[in-house]
Amino acid sequence: MHLLLTNDDGIGSPGLAAVYEHLTPTWEVTVVAPASDQSGVGRSRSDLSYERADEITIDDHEWGYVVDGTPADCVAVGLRHIPEAEDIDLVVSGANNGPNVGSYILGHSGTVGAAVEAAFLGTPAVAVSGYDHETYFPEDGDNSFDAIGAATRDLLTLIEDTAIFDGGVDYLNVNAPATGSNRLAVTKPLADYDTRVVDCEGETNVFESNYWATHPVEGEGFPIGLDNYAGDYPSWSDRAAIVDGEISVTPLGMPQSVVDPPADFVAALDRYPLEES
Repeated sequence: MHLLLTNDDGIGSPGLAAVYEHLTPTWEVTVVAPASDQSGVGRSRSDLSYERADEITIDDHEWGYVVDGTPADCVAVGLRHIPEAEDIDLVVSGANNGPNVGSYILGHSGTVGAAVEAAFLGTPAVAVSGYDHETYFPEDGDNSFDAIGAATRDLLTLIEDTAIFDGGVDYLNVNAPATGSNRLAVTKPLADYDTRVVDCEGETNVFESNYWATHPVEGEGFPIGLDNYAGDYPSWSDRAAIVDGEISVTPLGMPQSVVDPPADFVAALDRYPLEES
């Protein structure tokens, strides 16, 4: 199996290095990672944004390539441009510094955005994020990304010969603790988010977003000490899994799911165009 490895924290991220070190003894790995931190950009692509120039630079790296662009740019480069593109079997994105849990956050995460881009381009993916039970962000604690890299390796070993990507599953969203865990849970993302816009001295307005709205927190909206959230979330959720110190594995399909509309909606649209009064 040939893996394309990317992330959203940039080529110098310790999370990327840990995953690379744990995957390379078993599989062939080609890295295509952003030149700088691209956290929170979702699935933004340079050719689809008025805020970004419609061009990128691609430089060689000892592990593969560095792209001056977004995580989704990196995936497009890795699957459609580099010499290794035709050999890629699976995209791995991560390991992110901090968990990506909850359906709202998944739409904004560059780590998950890379996995979604891969799925749209026809290649399955695994997005990996790490969390620290006390500090939330692994880089803020005493634990390294080593256990997260090891969990990524073990998960890929377990699923390599399964049919996980033969049906409706396009990518996996994984959250693993920096302290390691012998417990793994198959989960679903939970909708838990709120925000407000606050008048700041009458001149500007700022967003105060709470990413753990069931149990609100102060400051930047991230919890310190996940033990404080014990029992707050349903057992099937990704948030409950990381509160319990488990490895959360969430199977997901590509977004924009088709939903059958209710009959009264269809009937109302059938009356278009409206008669002039």
